[in-house]
Amino acid sequence: MPDCCMRLPSSAVALCLLTGVVPAAAQTPATAPGQAYPSRPVRVVVPFAPGGGIDFVARLTALHLQQGMGQNFIVDNRPGAGGIVGSEVVAKAVADGYTLLAVPISHAVNISLTPKMPFHPEKDLAPIVHIASAANIVLLHPSVPARSVAELVKLARARPGELSFASSGNGSSTHLATELFKMLAKIDLLHVPYKGGGPALTDLIGGQVSMYFASLPAAGPHLKSGRVRALAVTGKQRVSTLQDVPTVHESGVPGYEYVGWYGLLAPAATAAAIITRLNAEANKFIKTKEFSERIVTDGAEPAGGTPEAFGALIRAEIAKWAAVVKHAGLVSK
Repeated sequence: MPDCCMRLPSSAVALCLLTGVVPAAAQTPATAPGQAYPSRPVRVVVPFAPGGGIDFVARLTALHLQQGMGQNFIVDNRPGAGGIVGSEVVAKAVADGYTLLAVPISHAVNISLTPKMPFHPEKDLAPIVHIASAANIVLLHPSVPARSVAELVKLARARPGELSFASSGNGSSTHLATELFKMLAKIDLLHVPYKGGGPALTDLIGGQVSMYFASLPAAGPHLKSGRVRALAVTGKQRVSTLQDVPTVHESGVPGYEYVGWYGLLAPAATAAAIITRLNAEANKFIKTKEFSERIVTDGAEPAGGTPEAFGALIRAEIAKWAAVVKHAGLVSK
């Protein structure tokens, strides 16, 4: 255990041991000015509460960047407004490379969900790298009398608006995955938004909500506990580590497909040299066997690529999900 972790409260020690990312209170002073980037700790803002898929990916990313660049990368959870609160912090931060943003697919959805956003997802934030992609998984509380997607759809049609579903926030990946399901299955469910995947999973396990289309990285630790029931995965194909869990498409909702993604951004005016350096370091660890095995174990797939390719993905996703948001009547006034 690092000496700095020994001086922390027990909860912080656990975080230090789990991720290898030293909390802010334990950081050593920044190195002398004039050194190559990064010469001091870098903050990685996660716009959702701890415990969800983006939090998991961000902490793994911070750990690997820390190891590769020889400087501390500190994860800072700033939940609220479906990711808008934390994202605004980074969009308006000094563009010096020391404040970054880890985002899920909701980053491309919020502009359709909330037209009067305090920043623009493309104009105010620069893409660095697409880190990983992951299907979601349909989880039920064991009290719900359905053991397949077909049975769930039948139950929802018999009890319109009664079954509740959790999400990690309005416009989040877990929200949109369920809205697409509702649209294609022609059912009505009650939405219960949370400030992150962690709280959503906690209330699903506790029986406060009926179902949750959880991200696979976040759901992984709970799948063998018996406290949740896995019905289906949302991608086009079954997940290699969950071959006994069918897809939603093959389970009675033809055409359904949802695959979320995770990426890293910086304030728009960040120097190209810094973006290039971060992209190169990220691609190094994304291609490693260690990272790939860790991600795949939790149901995700490593991505990587150029900042330009990630920017193109964001543009395409903004257009794609605008139609779903409109159909679901989710646009804020």
